[in-house]
Parts: sequence; structure tokens; C-alpha cells
Amino acid sequence: MAEEAMNSGSDSAAVAARSHGAAGDVAVGTAVISDDAVQNPGLPAHRKRVTDTDPKKEKRSERIVFTLFYLSIAGSLGSVLAYMFFPIETGDLMAIRLNTLFVGLGMALALLAVGIGAVHWGKALMADHESIDERHPVASDTATREASAEVFELADKESGFSRRSLVRNSLIGALVAFPLPGITLLRGLAPQDKDPVELLKHTMWDKGVRLARDPSGVPIKASDVTIGSAFHVIPENLHEAEHVLDEKAKAIVLLMRLDPADLKELPERKTWSYNGIVAYSKVCTHVGCPVALYEQRTHHLLCPCHQSQFDVSEHAKVIFGPAKRPLPQLPITVDEEGYLVAQSDFHEPVGPSFWERLK
Repeated sequence: MAEEAMNSGSDSAAVAARSHGAAGDVAVGTAVISDDAVQNPGLPAHRKRVTDTDPKKEKRSERIVFTLFYLSIAGSLGSVLAYMFFPIETGDLMAIRLNTLFVGLGMALALLAVGIGAVHWGKALMADHESIDERHPVASDTATREASAEVFELADKESGFSRRSLVRNSLIGALVAFPLPGITLLRGLAPQDKDPVELLKHTMWDKGVRLARDPSGVPIKASDVTIGSAFHVIPENLHEAEHVLDEKAKAIVLLMRLDPADLKELPERKTWSYNGIVAYSKVCTHVGCPVALYEQRTHHLLCPCHQSQFDVSEHAKVIFGPAKRPLPQLPITVDEEGYLVAQSDFHEPVGPSFWERLK
């Protein structure tokens, strides 16, 4: 029986080998191309667009394109006007909401309109034909440069960039107007009549100002701060500021309590903390993002924007990331009622280090 099985298997293999090798001497197991393989169907017949066959539809598409570009211009200018007519310097929340709403809508309209217009231009008006680009050696000789110039001329001819003056001019206008909101907003970030370095050197913290919870403004007692806890802190008198948001952006603090044995304090800063409670500016010294992620076990602070890390146990020194200097420390103590208070303002400017390069 075993011999019959072996003979039967050999015969099957031979049959398979003969069938696979019908077109030539092919060893058993070698891959072959089937006689009934799928044939290359080729390219389908080219279908013309309605704008290629109907001049009215072509003209309509042209009007749509330059109308979208003009809408982009309107959106860019509208966002600039919104920024001007809804000022946020007062700190009024409704004004800030309206400013954000209309500036955002204007910029969104500018971007969407110019994008949709460019896509519709390519889809409906530019030349629509199929071509095959064969691979060939690329050389920077005269013939290649001449051929490149011809390509640009052909692209200009097929796109109608020179011929369709309304589309071209409206596109140029949209692209010129589009950066205006960004320029306007960025210019508004810096004070126009004061030195930003000097402004960042002073905050609302002063001797005797109580540390309060953000955003409630409730003062914090030292007994409220347990080991491992972290509090988001503002000055208790923040509501008295003329520009609340500006002052808060400079004065925000993160308050933490460590085991005093874990603190590695410099001799001149030993009085800046209170029973292991330390306070540091929340404004990252890289580009000003809020540093608010505290890891209790390692005593590390993380800036979520660019991953800078600071060691709270050692004066918030930089241990990782692009930040170039430690977070400014706020000297603190307690008053006669047990509330945490500032001993003074920060002893160095808060915020990004690049402000100091101006001096």
C-alpha cells in the first residue's frame, strides 16, 4: 500500500510538471503566467467637460472663480476691520468673543474662498487632456532650459493665466490680501508705545499680595496645600487691574508643595519657599505657553507645546526641551492669618527668553 501511494504521488507530480511545462521545460514548482491572464484594458475614451463644449458654461465657471477670489479679498479685509471695530484691550469678555468670532469668520472665508476658487479653476477652466510623461535623463543644458521655458509657456496658455485677466487679477488680489489679517493680529500682540522687555519685568505681584485660586480669586492658606498638590494661582487683587487679561497672562503662577527634604535650594533662595511650598511662573521661557502639567513623583513640570521640562525641586531648572532658562520663581511666605502671600515681584522677566535679546 505504501509503494502504491508513493507511485501515485510520483505520477501526480509528473502530471503537474507536464501541465506546467506545456509551453517549455519548466521545473516543478516554478511560477508560470496563465494563458487566460487579464489583458491591459487601456485608457478609457476621454470625456470632455461641459465647459469644453458649452461656451456659456465656461463663462459661468470663470465668473464663479473670480467671484470666489473677490470673496477671499473681502474676508481678509473683513477680518482686519473686525479686529479694529471689536477691540479687546478693555478685557470685556463679550468684546473678546465678538472679536474672535468675526476675525475667525473673515480669515476662514478668505482661506476657503481662495482654495475653492483655485480648485474650481483647475477643474473647470484649465486645459483638460491626458498625456504620458516618459522618463528621460535630466540635464541642465541649453535644450533642457528651452524645453522648460516652453513648458511654462504652454502651462500659461492652457491655464489661461495671461488671457483670463479677471481671474488672474482677482487671484493676485486675494493672495495679496490674505496675509493682512495675520500681519494685523501679530502687530497687535506687541505694545506700540511701551518697551515689552520693561513690561515683562513687572507684574501685579508685590509684597503682601495674597496668592488666590484661579479663576475664583479665593485666597490660599498654607494649610490648604498638601504635599504633592498643585494650585493654579493669580494675585488676589487681579480684578483691580485696568487690563485684566494682560496682567493675568504675566502673573499666572503654579503653586506646589514638596517634602522640604526634596528641595535643592540655593542659599540665597532658602527664604523664597515656605515649608516646602514653592511658586513658579506658569509662562514657559521658550515661547510663552502655559506650563501646567505637574508630575508629582518626579517633581517635573512639562510644557505641552514643545515638551520643555523643568525640575521643581531645583529651582525649576530646564532638564529637557528647547527652553533656555528656568521658570522665574515667586518668593512667598505667610501672613499673620496663615494665608500665602508674595514677598515681592519676580526677580527676573517672565515669558520667552527672546525678549531679553532686545537689550
